[in-house]
This record gives sequence, structure tokens and C-alpha cells, in this order.
Amino acid sequence: MANKLIVLSADAMVTEDLPLFTSLPGYQTYLNGGSMIKSVRSIYPTVTYPCHTTMMTGNYPDRHGVTSNFKLIMNEKPTPWNWFADVIRSKDIFTACKEKGLTTATVFWPVTGCHKDIDYKIPEYVPQNGESLEDAFRMAGCDEDMLAIVKKNSTILKKYEHPYIDEFIIACACDVLREKQPDVLLIHPANIDGARHQYGIFNQMVDQAVRDTDRFVQRLMAVQEELGLAGQTNLVVTSDHGQMDISRIINPNVMLADYGFLTVDKEGKVTDWKAYCLSNGLSAVVYLKNPEDENTAHRVFKLLCWMRDEGVYGIGEVYTEAEARERFHLGGEFSFVIESDDYTSFGEGVTKPLVETFGDTDYRYGRASHGYTPDKGPQPVFMAKGPDFAEKVTLEKGRLIDEAPTYAAILGVDLPDTDGTPVREIIRDAK
Repeated sequence: MANKLIVLSADAMVTEDLPLFTSLPGYQTYLNGGSMIKSVRSIYPTVTYPCHTTMMTGNYPDRHGVTSNFKLIMNEKPTPWNWFADVIRSKDIFTACKEKGLTTATVFWPVTGCHKDIDYKIPEYVPQNGESLEDAFRMAGCDEDMLAIVKKNSTILKKYEHPYIDEFIIACACDVLREKQPDVLLIHPANIDGARHQYGIFNQMVDQAVRDTDRFVQRLMAVQEELGLAGQTNLVVTSDHGQMDISRIINPNVMLADYGFLTVDKEGKVTDWKAYCLSNGLSAVVYLKNPEDENTAHRVFKLLCWMRDEGVYGIGEVYTEAEARERFHLGGEFSFVIESDDYTSFGEGVTKPLVETFGDTDYRYGRASHGYTPDKGPQPVFMAKGPDFAEKVTLEKGRLIDEAPTYAAILGVDLPDTDGTPVREIIRDAK
């Protein structure tokens, strides 16, 4: 029987969490003595959906096509997310496994809604506009067996927020393992990320989320032991980005409206636009309605640079799309990227106030956030143990783009032409 792969992406776990995490029983039992990469270079922007698309494709955003958590749709609150896999332009690990005849499963892995090549999926999705839980997950691509698992564990979701969501995710993942025994399972709890957004990057609430993550590892591997599969399971615990504490939220669209690039009615709805800022937290992408309008492009760029130079609008850097593509492999249909001054997060408000206070309903308004360039702040991590991973190997540095090619290598599937390469040092008996 082929070896299994379980990947748990502990959203926003960072190097500084390792002393606590590595002391806990789940790590000691199932990961100690395996492979570790202490600091993993993420991608730009350092936000969940572009990062997780990189983690399953091995490509940067300029190739896989996901440059934000959000869609460019104005006047909808909350801003619609990139729930569905049709936005991905690169081959991913799920398609590679399907071609090889391996079965795959996901529980709350981002950007997997209605993914045609995932056998058993419970995608990350939030019920919209009064949808029932069953209708929401059916819309996201769950089949009847997965809907039964969702329904079975729905009582855990007392509220659709952390930590209830994370407990629901792990309960569903355990049931998927028991009922389907997939060759590959990718899971994405975000309790550490949620704690950092709400309370800041280092505190007792974050520590508790780290402890809970260790408990998640124990629960997943207990199922594999129950099934007699623990010895042939490759377990990975990794993460996508870090976070940094912030001091304020600024709405660049207020300035765009003041300078005539956005038209807003009395109800605060955008009725016309020439330029619009889509926030990624500590960075944002700026779209032009007509990218061929050189006059508007020049005027918007001039305004953004003036805001940067004034030093009070939260902008630390301004990049053209071409500059962002060259420097960070961030490219798309936007025209400009603005990077934070490292203590400001960007909002999407189009009416005053320009500066907003913290909130708890949107990660961009938390006390800590992310989205900044990948070399800033605390860094993500990677830990692995199992029959296909090398023992007692620790690397100081790694890259997020190398994770999917590494999975492809240990699974024996074809994931060609990626920006990343397999990390041979952590693969057992790698040539």
C-alpha cells in the first residue's frame, strides 16, 4: 500500500512559536526527529489565499493567478473572497495526484471550491446571504458523503468563528480519514492566525492556539493509528505567513475619491471609478478601470507617490505592476501595488474617515495583520516526519514555492514547470 500524506497548514504559525510547539506531546510523538525548516520565505502578498495557492502549485502569484484573498467586486460587504478553484491558472498537486490515480481530500484548504480533481472536499467557504450550512457546502462542491460529515459535525459550529471553526475542521478531517482513507489530505485550521489578528502577535491567547494545534496533530494521527496507517503516514505541519502588529487602519480609497478617481453616492456606494484600491492588509493592489488610459495612470501614480512621500498616509513603497512582477513575482490585471509603512493596515472604505479603528470582523482591521513583502516580520515554518522524509534534518531557510514540488516528489507524481523545486535534503534517500 502506498504511503499517505497529511498536510496541516497552521495559518500564521511562525519561527518564534517553535520552542513552545516542539515541547508539546503531539510534536514529540509524531514530528520529533524528522525534518524541519525553521524559516520559510513566503510570497507577496503574504495573505492566505495567494499563499495556499502557491503551497499547492509551487508557483508564484504571477503564474498561478491568485493575487488577493478577495475578488474585485465593489459595494458588497463583506468583500467576496476567492473561494473557488476556477481562478487558479497553474496545475496543482491535486490534479497531479488525480493523473497518477491517487485519491485526495481537503478540509478548509483555501481556493478549492468546486475543484474538479479533489475526490473528497470540504472547501473553505462561509455561508453567504442567509445560506444554510448544507446549501453553502453543496454550492462549494461537497458531494453527499462530505455533506453528511459536515452535518454530523455542525453542532460544533456554535458560532462561525475561531475556535469553533477549527474544532469543526479537525472533526471533519478525522471523519474523512476514517471513512475515505485518502492518499493525500490537506487541512487548514486558522486558530493561530485568528488569535494574532485579535490580540497581537505574541501573547497567551496565541500560545493557547499553538497548544490547540498540537492537539489537532494528536487527533489526526490517532485516527491513523486506529486505522493501522500511522507507520505509512507522512505528516507535515507548515504555515503560510507571519503577522506584524499594527497601529492604525487607513483607507486609500478615501483619497482616491477626494481626487476624483472614485464617484461615491450619498449611501456610500461606488457609482463610477477610474481607480480602486483592493486591500491585502499591509499591502494593496490598485486597479485602473481603463489600464490603457495613460493620463489617469500617471495621475494615480503621482498621487500614490505623493502619499508615500508625505509620510502620514501609511504607504512605505509604491510599485508599478511591472516592478512588482520583477521584484516579487506578483503580477496581474492591477496597475500598482502599495506597501505599508509597517505599522499601517489598509482598509477599503470609500467614505471618510480616512483613519479607522481596529475591528474584529475583517483580518485587515485586527491588531496584527499581514500582506507585506515576504522578508518582513516573523517567518513561517515547515516540519515533517514519515517514511519518505529524512530523519534529524534541520534547515535554517526554505521557500514556500518548494512545498508542492516536494510533495510531488515523495508521492511520485508529475508537477512540472514550477517556480519551486523539491527540497532534496529533507527527502529520505533522495538522489
